[in-house]
Amino acid sequence: MGKVLTYEEAFKAAKALSAEFAKSAVKRDIAGGTPKNERDAIRKSGLLTFFIPKEFGGSGASWVQLLSIIQEIARADSSLAHLYAFHNYQLATVYLYGTKEQSGALFRGTVENGWFWGNALNQIRKDVIATKQADGSYIWNGTKNFATGATDSDYLTITGSEDTFDGKTLVAAIPTNREGITISSDWDNIGQRQTDSGTLVFNNVKVFRDEVLSDPGPLSTPFSSARALIGQTVFSNIFLGIAQGAYEETVKYIRQKESKPWLSSLAPSAQKDPYLLRHIGELWVRLEGARLLTEKVNSLLDPLWQKGEKLTQSERGEFAIEAAIARVAVTQVGLELTSRIFETLGSRATTKALGFDRFWRNLRTQTLHDPIDYKIFAVGDFVLNGDIPTPSFYS
Repeated sequence: MGKVLTYEEAFKAAKALSAEFAKSAVKRDIAGGTPKNERDAIRKSGLLTFFIPKEFGGSGASWVQLLSIIQEIARADSSLAHLYAFHNYQLATVYLYGTKEQSGALFRGTVENGWFWGNALNQIRKDVIATKQADGSYIWNGTKNFATGATDSDYLTITGSEDTFDGKTLVAAIPTNREGITISSDWDNIGQRQTDSGTLVFNNVKVFRDEVLSDPGPLSTPFSSARALIGQTVFSNIFLGIAQGAYEETVKYIRQKESKPWLSSLAPSAQKDPYLLRHIGELWVRLEGARLLTEKVNSLLDPLWQKGEKLTQSERGEFAIEAAIARVAVTQVGLELTSRIFETLGSRATTKALGFDRFWRNLRTQTLHDPIDYKIFAVGDFVLNGDIPTPSFYS
Protein backbone atom coordinates (compact mmCIF):
# COMPACT_ATOMS: atom_id res chain seq x y z
CA MET A 1 0.00 0.00 0.00
CA GLY A 2 1.12 3.53 -0.72
CA LYS A 3 2.03 6.07 1.92
CA VAL A 4 -0.08 9.19 2.32
CA LEU A 5 2.33 12.08 2.79
CA THR A 6 1.86 15.72 3.56
CA TYR A 7 3.84 18.08 1.37
CA GLU A 8 6.24 18.74 4.24
CA GLU A 9 6.83 14.99 4.69
CA ALA A 10 7.27 14.48 0.94
CA PHE A 11 9.75 17.33 0.58
CA LYS A 12 11.71 16.05 3.58
CA ALA A 13 11.84 12.61 1.95
CA ALA A 14 12.98 14.18 -1.33
CA LYS A 15 15.76 16.11 0.40
CA ALA A 16 16.93 12.93 2.13
CA LEU A 17 16.93 11.05 -1.17
CA SER A 18 18.71 13.92 -2.89
CA ALA A 19 21.44 13.98 -0.25
CA GLU A 20 21.95 10.23 -0.55
CA PHE A 21 21.92 10.26 -4.36
CA ALA A 22 24.53 13.04 -4.41
CA LYS A 23 27.05 10.80 -2.65
CA SER A 24 27.24 8.40 -5.59
CA ALA A 25 26.10 10.64 -8.45
CA VAL A 26 29.51 11.04 -10.09
CA LYS A 27 30.39 7.36 -9.84
CA ARG A 28 27.01 6.24 -11.18
CA ASP A 29 27.16 8.76 -14.00
CA ILE A 30 30.41 7.19 -15.18
CA ALA A 31 29.02 3.66 -14.86
CA GLY A 32 25.67 4.30 -16.55
CA GLY A 33 23.14 1.46 -16.51
CA THR A 34 20.11 1.03 -14.29
CA PRO A 35 20.14 2.74 -10.87
CA LYS A 36 18.31 -0.18 -9.25
CA ASN A 37 19.16 0.66 -5.63
CA GLU A 38 18.17 4.28 -6.08
CA ARG A 39 14.91 3.37 -7.81
CA ASP A 40 14.10 1.07 -4.91
CA ALA A 41 14.82 3.92 -2.50
CA ILE A 42 12.25 6.04 -4.34
CA ARG A 43 9.80 3.14 -4.11
CA LYS A 44 10.28 2.91 -0.33
CA SER A 45 9.96 6.67 0.18
CA GLY A 46 6.26 6.80 -0.63
CA LEU A 47 6.82 9.40 -3.36
CA LEU A 48 5.51 7.17 -6.16
CA THR A 49 1.94 7.80 -5.03
CA PHE A 50 2.39 11.43 -3.99
CA PHE A 51 0.56 12.81 -7.05
CA ILE A 52 -2.27 10.25 -7.11
CA PRO A 53 -5.59 11.73 -5.85
CA LYS A 54 -6.61 10.92 -2.29
CA GLU A 55 -9.78 9.14 -3.45
CA PHE A 56 -7.56 6.42 -4.91
CA GLY A 57 -5.24 6.16 -1.90
CA GLY A 58 -2.58 8.68 -2.91
CA SER A 59 -1.47 11.92 -1.27
CA GLY A 60 -3.31 14.18 -3.70
CA ALA A 61 -0.38 16.52 -4.34
CA SER A 62 -0.70 19.59 -6.53
CA TRP A 63 1.47 20.12 -9.58
CA VAL A 64 3.34 22.92 -7.83
CA GLN A 65 4.21 20.54 -4.98
CA LEU A 66 5.19 17.69 -7.28
CA LEU A 67 7.38 19.90 -9.47
CA SER A 68 9.26 21.17 -6.43
CA ILE A 69 10.03 17.55 -5.51
CA ILE A 70 11.28 16.85 -9.05
CA GLN A 71 13.42 19.98 -8.97
CA GLU A 72 14.91 19.04 -5.60
CA ILE A 73 15.97 15.58 -6.80
CA ALA A 74 17.38 17.06 -10.04
CA ARG A 75 19.80 19.23 -8.04
CA ALA A 76 21.63 16.05 -7.03
CA ASP A 77 20.89 13.62 -9.84
CA SER A 78 18.95 14.60 -12.95
CA SER A 79 18.67 11.01 -14.18
CA LEU A 80 16.73 9.98 -11.10
CA ALA A 81 14.66 13.16 -11.26
CA HIS A 82 13.89 12.26 -14.88
CA LEU A 83 12.78 8.76 -13.90
CA TYR A 84 10.59 10.04 -11.08
CA ALA A 85 9.16 12.84 -13.22
CA PHE A 86 8.31 10.44 -16.04
CA HIS A 87 6.62 8.06 -13.60
CA ASN A 88 4.21 10.87 -12.74
CA TYR A 89 4.01 11.99 -16.36
CA GLN A 90 2.61 8.57 -17.27
CA LEU A 91 0.08 8.77 -14.44
CA ALA A 92 -1.06 12.09 -15.89
CA THR A 93 -1.19 10.47 -19.34
CA VAL A 94 -3.66 7.75 -18.36
CA TYR A 95 -5.87 10.42 -16.76
CA LEU A 96 -5.75 12.65 -19.85
CA TYR A 97 -6.19 9.94 -22.49
CA GLY A 98 -8.32 7.31 -20.79
CA THR A 99 -11.72 7.06 -19.18
CA LYS A 100 -12.21 7.85 -15.50
CA GLU A 101 -12.65 4.10 -14.92
CA GLN A 102 -9.33 3.30 -16.61
CA SER A 103 -7.31 5.95 -14.80
CA GLY A 104 -8.97 5.15 -11.49
CA ALA A 105 -8.10 1.46 -11.78
CA LEU A 106 -4.50 2.26 -12.73
CA PHE A 107 -4.18 4.76 -9.87
CA ARG A 108 -5.43 2.16 -7.39
CA GLY A 109 -3.12 -0.45 -8.86
CA THR A 110 -0.16 1.87 -8.45
CA VAL A 111 -1.06 2.55 -4.81
CA GLU A 112 -1.73 -1.07 -3.94
CA ASN A 113 1.21 -2.59 -5.80
CA GLY A 114 3.83 0.18 -5.73
CA TRP A 115 4.12 0.31 -9.51
CA PHE A 116 6.96 2.37 -10.96
CA TRP A 117 5.91 3.60 -14.42
CA GLY A 118 8.04 3.85 -17.55
CA ASN A 119 7.14 4.71 -21.12
CA ALA A 120 7.54 3.89 -24.79
CA LEU A 121 5.73 6.90 -26.24
CA ASN A 122 8.34 8.32 -28.62
CA GLN A 123 6.34 9.77 -31.52
CA ILE A 124 9.23 10.86 -33.73
CA ARG A 125 9.48 7.42 -35.30
CA LYS A 126 6.31 5.46 -35.99
CA ASP A 127 7.93 2.04 -36.00
CA VAL A 128 5.31 0.14 -33.99
CA ILE A 129 2.24 -1.21 -35.77
CA ALA A 130 -0.91 -2.23 -33.88
CA THR A 131 -3.08 -4.74 -35.74
CA LYS A 132 -6.68 -5.00 -34.58
CA GLN A 133 -8.11 -8.43 -33.80
CA ALA A 134 -11.69 -9.69 -34.07
CA ASP A 135 -12.22 -9.39 -30.29
CA GLY A 136 -11.20 -5.70 -30.25
CA SER A 137 -7.71 -6.34 -28.91
CA TYR A 138 -4.49 -5.47 -30.77
CA ILE A 139 -1.23 -7.22 -31.61
CA TRP A 140 1.73 -4.83 -31.43
CA ASN A 141 4.96 -5.28 -33.36
CA GLY A 142 7.94 -2.99 -33.79
CA THR A 143 10.63 -1.03 -32.02
CA LYS A 144 10.60 2.07 -29.84
CA ASN A 145 13.70 4.14 -29.04
CA PHE A 146 14.16 6.38 -26.01
CA ALA A 147 11.89 4.26 -23.79
CA THR A 148 12.67 6.26 -20.67
CA GLY A 149 12.27 4.37 -17.42
CA ALA A 150 11.21 1.12 -19.07
CA THR A 151 13.93 -0.97 -17.40
CA ASP A 152 12.95 -1.91 -13.84
CA SER A 153 9.46 -0.49 -14.38
CA ASP A 154 6.24 -2.27 -13.49
CA TYR A 155 3.87 -0.59 -15.92
CA LEU A 156 4.31 1.15 -19.27
CA THR A 157 2.47 3.61 -21.43
CA ILE A 158 3.07 2.64 -25.05
CA THR A 159 2.17 4.06 -28.44
CA GLY A 160 1.78 2.59 -31.88
CA SER A 161 0.14 3.24 -35.24
CA GLU A 162 -3.03 1.35 -36.06
CA ASP A 163 -2.71 -0.93 -39.07
CA THR A 164 -5.23 1.05 -41.12
CA PHE A 165 -5.18 3.48 -44.04
CA ASP A 166 -4.86 6.57 -41.84
CA GLY A 167 -2.54 4.93 -39.27
CA LYS A 168 -4.32 6.37 -36.23
CA THR A 169 -2.08 6.76 -33.17
CA LEU A 170 -2.98 4.46 -30.29
CA VAL A 171 -1.82 4.77 -26.68
CA ALA A 172 -2.15 1.96 -24.15
CA ALA A 173 -1.12 1.12 -20.59
CA ILE A 174 0.18 -2.41 -19.98
CA PRO A 175 2.36 -4.34 -17.51
CA THR A 176 6.05 -4.25 -18.39
CA ASN A 177 6.32 -8.03 -18.04
CA ARG A 178 3.77 -8.65 -20.80
CA GLU A 179 4.87 -11.51 -23.03
CA GLY A 180 6.67 -10.33 -26.16
CA ILE A 181 8.29 -7.21 -24.71
CA THR A 182 12.09 -7.02 -24.78
CA ILE A 183 13.93 -4.10 -23.19
CA SER A 184 17.50 -3.49 -24.30
CA SER A 185 20.06 -1.79 -22.05
CA ASP A 186 21.60 0.05 -24.99
CA TRP A 187 21.36 3.62 -23.67
CA ASP A 188 24.95 4.90 -23.58
CA ASN A 189 24.69 8.62 -24.32
CA ILE A 190 26.89 11.42 -22.97
CA GLY A 191 24.31 12.52 -20.40
CA GLN A 192 21.25 11.36 -18.45
CA ARG A 193 23.10 8.09 -18.33
CA GLN A 194 20.87 6.39 -15.78
CA THR A 195 17.45 7.13 -17.23
CA ASP A 196 17.00 3.62 -18.65
CA SER A 197 16.17 5.22 -22.01
CA GLY A 198 17.05 2.26 -24.17
CA THR A 199 15.29 0.43 -26.99
CA LEU A 200 12.07 -1.49 -26.46
CA VAL A 201 10.95 -4.21 -28.89
CA PHE A 202 7.37 -5.50 -29.29
CA ASN A 203 7.06 -9.01 -30.73
CA ASN A 204 3.40 -10.01 -31.11
CA VAL A 205 2.46 -8.25 -27.89
CA LYS A 206 -1.21 -8.64 -26.98
CA VAL A 207 -2.90 -5.42 -25.89
CA PHE A 208 -6.46 -5.88 -24.66
CA ARG A 209 -9.24 -3.55 -25.67
CA ASP A 210 -9.67 -2.06 -22.19
CA GLU A 211 -5.93 -1.28 -22.02
CA VAL A 212 -6.16 1.13 -24.96
CA LEU A 213 -6.59 4.75 -23.85
CA SER A 214 -8.96 5.92 -26.58
CA ASP A 215 -11.58 7.92 -24.65
CA PRO A 216 -10.93 10.80 -25.16
CA GLY A 217 -7.54 9.65 -26.51
CA PRO A 218 -4.49 11.70 -27.51
CA LEU A 219 -4.89 15.23 -28.95
CA SER A 220 -8.67 14.83 -29.19
CA THR A 221 -9.59 17.73 -26.88
CA PRO A 222 -7.74 20.80 -25.58
CA PHE A 223 -7.40 19.04 -22.21
CA SER A 224 -6.11 15.71 -23.55
CA SER A 225 -3.60 17.63 -25.68
CA ALA A 226 -2.33 19.34 -22.52
CA ARG A 227 -0.03 16.35 -21.99
CA ALA A 228 2.66 18.02 -24.09
CA LEU A 229 2.45 21.15 -21.94
CA ILE A 230 2.88 19.12 -18.77
CA GLY A 231 5.92 17.48 -20.35
CA GLN A 232 7.46 20.85 -21.25
CA THR A 233 6.89 22.10 -17.69
CA VAL A 234 8.39 18.95 -16.22
CA PHE A 235 11.47 19.40 -18.42
CA SER A 236 11.86 23.03 -17.34
CA ASN A 237 11.92 21.96 -13.70
CA ILE A 238 14.49 19.23 -14.32
CA PHE A 239 16.64 21.70 -16.26
CA LEU A 240 16.33 24.28 -13.49
CA GLY A 241 17.27 21.65 -10.90
CA ILE A 242 20.40 20.76 -12.89
CA ALA A 243 21.41 24.42 -13.16
CA GLN A 244 20.76 25.03 -9.47
CA GLY A 245 22.77 21.95 -8.51
CA ALA A 246 25.67 23.03 -10.71
CA TYR A 247 25.67 26.53 -9.24
CA GLU A 248 25.47 25.29 -5.64
CA GLU A 249 28.30 22.80 -6.16
CA THR A 250 30.40 25.54 -7.76
CA VAL A 251 29.94 27.95 -4.86
CA LYS A 252 30.65 25.17 -2.37
CA TYR A 253 33.86 24.21 -4.18
CA ILE A 254 35.11 27.80 -4.34
CA ARG A 255 34.43 28.37 -0.65
CA GLN A 256 36.18 25.17 0.41
CA LYS A 257 39.24 25.14 -1.81
CA GLU A 258 42.44 26.80 -0.66
CA SER A 259 43.64 28.88 -3.58
CA LYS A 260 45.38 32.14 -4.22
CA PRO A 261 44.18 34.81 -6.65
CA TRP A 262 45.66 34.93 -10.13
CA LEU A 263 49.22 36.29 -10.36
CA SER A 264 48.20 39.70 -11.69
CA SER A 265 45.18 40.10 -9.41
CA LEU A 266 45.23 42.77 -6.72
CA ALA A 267 42.60 40.93 -4.67
CA PRO A 268 43.62 39.66 -1.21
CA SER A 269 42.09 36.22 -1.92
CA ALA A 270 40.60 34.23 -4.77
CA GLN A 271 37.11 34.73 -3.34
CA LYS A 272 37.55 38.50 -3.67
CA ASP A 273 38.83 38.40 -7.23
CA PRO A 274 36.66 40.85 -9.23
CA TYR A 275 36.41 38.62 -12.29
CA LEU A 276 35.34 35.60 -10.27
CA LEU A 277 32.76 37.71 -8.43
CA ARG A 278 31.47 39.04 -11.75
CA HIS A 279 30.95 35.51 -13.09
CA ILE A 280 29.26 34.34 -9.90
CA GLY A 281 27.03 37.42 -9.81
CA GLU A 282 26.05 37.28 -13.47
CA LEU A 283 25.20 33.61 -13.34
CA TRP A 284 23.10 34.12 -10.23
CA VAL A 285 21.10 36.93 -11.86
CA ARG A 286 20.38 34.79 -14.91
CA LEU A 287 19.56 31.73 -12.83
CA GLU A 288 17.11 33.76 -10.74
CA GLY A 289 15.41 34.96 -13.91
CA ALA A 290 14.98 31.40 -15.18
CA ARG A 291 13.72 30.30 -11.77
CA LEU A 292 11.05 33.00 -11.66
CA LEU A 293 9.82 32.16 -15.17
CA THR A 294 9.70 28.47 -14.29
CA GLU A 295 7.82 29.14 -11.06
CA LYS A 296 5.37 31.31 -12.99
CA VAL A 297 4.44 28.51 -15.37
CA ASN A 298 4.35 26.04 -12.46
CA SER A 299 1.73 28.22 -10.76
CA LEU A 300 -0.44 28.16 -13.90
CA LEU A 301 -0.49 24.38 -14.27
CA ASP A 302 -2.84 23.54 -11.39
CA PRO A 303 -5.60 25.92 -12.62
CA LEU A 304 -5.27 24.42 -16.11
CA TRP A 305 -5.43 20.86 -14.70
CA GLN A 306 -8.50 21.66 -12.62
CA LYS A 307 -10.44 22.92 -15.66
CA GLY A 308 -10.39 19.44 -17.13
CA GLU A 309 -12.55 19.07 -20.24
CA LYS A 310 -13.76 22.65 -19.77
CA LEU A 311 -10.33 23.86 -20.88
CA THR A 312 -10.62 25.90 -24.08
CA GLN A 313 -8.27 25.89 -27.03
CA SER A 314 -7.41 29.52 -26.31
CA GLU A 315 -6.56 28.81 -22.66
CA ARG A 316 -4.44 25.86 -23.72
CA GLY A 317 -2.64 28.01 -26.28
CA GLU A 318 -1.87 30.78 -23.79
CA PHE A 319 -0.40 28.26 -21.37
CA ALA A 320 1.65 26.77 -24.22
CA ILE A 321 3.29 30.15 -24.76
CA GLU A 322 4.12 30.53 -21.05
CA ALA A 323 5.54 27.00 -21.00
CA ALA A 324 7.63 27.76 -24.09
CA ILE A 325 9.02 30.95 -22.56
CA ALA A 326 10.14 29.12 -19.42
CA ARG A 327 11.55 26.20 -21.41
CA VAL A 328 13.60 28.52 -23.65
CA ALA A 329 14.87 30.61 -20.74
CA VAL A 330 15.96 27.75 -18.52
CA THR A 331 17.54 25.89 -21.45
CA GLN A 332 19.63 28.87 -22.52
CA VAL A 333 20.59 29.93 -19.01
CA GLY A 334 21.31 26.37 -17.91
CA LEU A 335 23.60 25.58 -20.83
CA GLU A 336 25.49 28.83 -20.33
CA LEU A 337 25.81 28.33 -16.60
CA THR A 338 26.94 24.70 -16.70
CA SER A 339 29.68 25.69 -19.15
CA ARG A 340 30.77 28.99 -17.60
CA ILE A 341 31.16 27.59 -14.08
CA PHE A 342 34.57 26.31 -15.15
CA GLU A 343 35.73 29.91 -15.55
CA THR A 344 35.26 30.24 -11.78
CA LEU A 345 36.42 26.76 -10.82
CA GLY A 346 39.76 26.64 -12.59
CA SER A 347 41.64 23.82 -14.27
CA ARG A 348 41.82 21.59 -11.18
CA ALA A 349 38.05 21.24 -11.24
CA THR A 350 38.12 19.51 -14.63
CA THR A 351 39.24 16.25 -13.05
CA LYS A 352 36.92 13.37 -13.82
CA ALA A 353 36.64 12.50 -10.13
CA LEU A 354 34.77 15.74 -9.35
CA GLY A 355 32.32 15.27 -12.21
CA PHE A 356 31.47 18.93 -12.76
CA ASP A 357 31.07 18.16 -16.46
CA ARG A 358 28.05 15.96 -15.77
CA PHE A 359 25.82 18.99 -15.26
CA TRP A 360 26.42 20.24 -18.81
CA ARG A 361 26.28 16.74 -20.31
CA ASN A 362 22.98 15.96 -18.59
CA LEU A 363 21.43 19.28 -19.57
CA ARG A 364 22.75 19.18 -23.12
CA THR A 365 21.37 15.68 -23.62
CA GLN A 366 17.87 16.30 -22.32
CA THR A 367 17.42 19.77 -23.79
CA LEU A 368 17.64 18.13 -27.21
CA HIS A 369 14.35 16.32 -26.57
CA ASP A 370 12.68 18.80 -28.94
CA PRO A 371 14.20 21.96 -30.47
CA ILE A 372 13.82 25.26 -28.62
CA ASP A 373 14.02 27.02 -32.00
CA TYR A 374 10.39 26.07 -32.53
CA LYS A 375 9.49 27.30 -29.04
CA ILE A 376 11.05 30.67 -29.87
CA PHE A 377 9.18 30.69 -33.21
CA ALA A 378 5.88 30.01 -31.39
CA VAL A 379 6.50 32.86 -28.96
CA GLY A 380 7.35 35.24 -31.80
CA ASP A 381 4.27 34.18 -33.78
CA PHE A 382 2.08 34.77 -30.73
CA VAL A 383 3.53 38.18 -29.94
CA LEU A 384 3.48 39.44 -33.52
CA ASN A 385 0.43 37.72 -34.98
CA GLY A 386 -1.58 36.53 -31.98
CA ASP A 387 -1.40 32.91 -33.17
CA ILE A 388 -1.28 30.09 -30.63
CA PRO A 389 0.63 26.82 -31.17
CA THR A 390 -1.10 23.92 -32.87
CA PRO A 391 -1.48 21.07 -30.37
CA SER A 392 0.94 18.20 -30.90
CA PHE A 393 2.85 15.65 -28.86
CA TYR A 394 5.61 18.25 -28.42
CA SER A 395 3.90 21.65 -28.28
